[in-house]
Amino acid sequence: MKSRWIPIVLAVALLLWALGEGPAAAREDFPTAPKKKENGEKWLIGYYEGGPWPSIQQNFISTVQALMAMGWMEETKLPEQQGGSTKELWDWLATSAKSEYLRFVPDAHYSAQWDQSVREKMARQIIERLDNRKDIDLMLAMGTWAGQDLANNKHSTPVVVMVAANAVEAGIVKSAEYSGYDHVHVRVDPTRYERQARIFHEIIGFQKLGIVYENTPTGRSYAALDQVERAAQESGFQIVPCFQESDVPDLKIAEEGVRLCFQELADKVDAIYVTFHGGVSPRNIPALVEIAISERIPTFSQEGSSEVKYGFLLSISHASYKYVARFYAEVIAKILNGAKPGKIGQVFEDPPKIALNLKTAQLIGYDPPVDVLAAADEIYQDIETPAEAR
Repeated sequence: MKSRWIPIVLAVALLLWALGEGPAAAREDFPTAPKKKENGEKWLIGYYEGGPWPSIQQNFISTVQALMAMGWMEETKLPEQQGGSTKELWDWLATSAKSEYLRFVPDAHYSAQWDQSVREKMARQIIERLDNRKDIDLMLAMGTWAGQDLANNKHSTPVVVMVAANAVEAGIVKSAEYSGYDHVHVRVDPTRYERQARIFHEIIGFQKLGIVYENTPTGRSYAALDQVERAAQESGFQIVPCFQESDVPDLKIAEEGVRLCFQELADKVDAIYVTFHGGVSPRNIPALVEIAISERIPTFSQEGSSEVKYGFLLSISHASYKYVARFYAEVIAKILNGAKPGKIGQVFEDPPKIALNLKTAQLIGYDPPVDVLAAADEIYQDIETPAEAR
């Protein structure tokens, strides 16, 4: 396991991010101050997600908090959230949140619950509403499914696509620079997962990297396979895949599949890149961590530090949530101030901050050197158990 270039790599990345590859990438000359519609009424906000997921929930929470900090809503403590659902928070926003400028429409929260048949029907319903009823001023599209369904010319309502993994590869946007539609904005980080794979390789020095993903266009985009392949080619490691279903209504199927893949990969690889996958659920993470630790396999969570807290070895720090949430909130504010979504910069890179679980490191026999510890923004001393798995 190696780390000799980590301080240099992260220092250069942090400098570039601070000089403009981070928040400044979206801060063009559009106003963000709170304002009502020209008729003095509030802006009507709608929401669509492929299904409940922890990172979708956390990004939504953080964006609401950023809107509060910018004056679009009264600042107050949000109710405690359970699981990965956003419906409870939406209901609270629609009935209890105070704002002179925004109204979260009570019947405009849509979730396909990771069911393809529900998704197809729901997408048609949403587009019919946006195109005919026109009672929504801005839609928040959370995740890849929602982005794929609303980034089109079937309607003209402004859409902000959030938490879409690998949006270019998933076909949501035409390019990192432009969504392809003036009414659609999609946050893009073109090399996010390539950077993750490079950092993981520099720290651990593995030769064979295991990845679990659904072998479909959407599954490959979740896994950011194209980016990891670029990192593998340039860094000289081999990718060992294991295919399992991800977006299925019955998560138990996906969870069992990922466990089987971890067991299979443990005999073939010397590290695992834990990608976005329906089977990598809070309920299932302890079982996956147990397999990796028992086989002394280093792991890197594509999701972020919330999974490091639960026992995966490394990831990017979730301190980045507040930065990307500010980005999303500014994009929303600019649109409500008259900017066309497609004219607002889309590229926003996560700040290069590491999360590390020292208990996991101890159990797999990895002694992180001082430079890796110095590069860690979040360090966990123990392995927590998710509430869903207790």
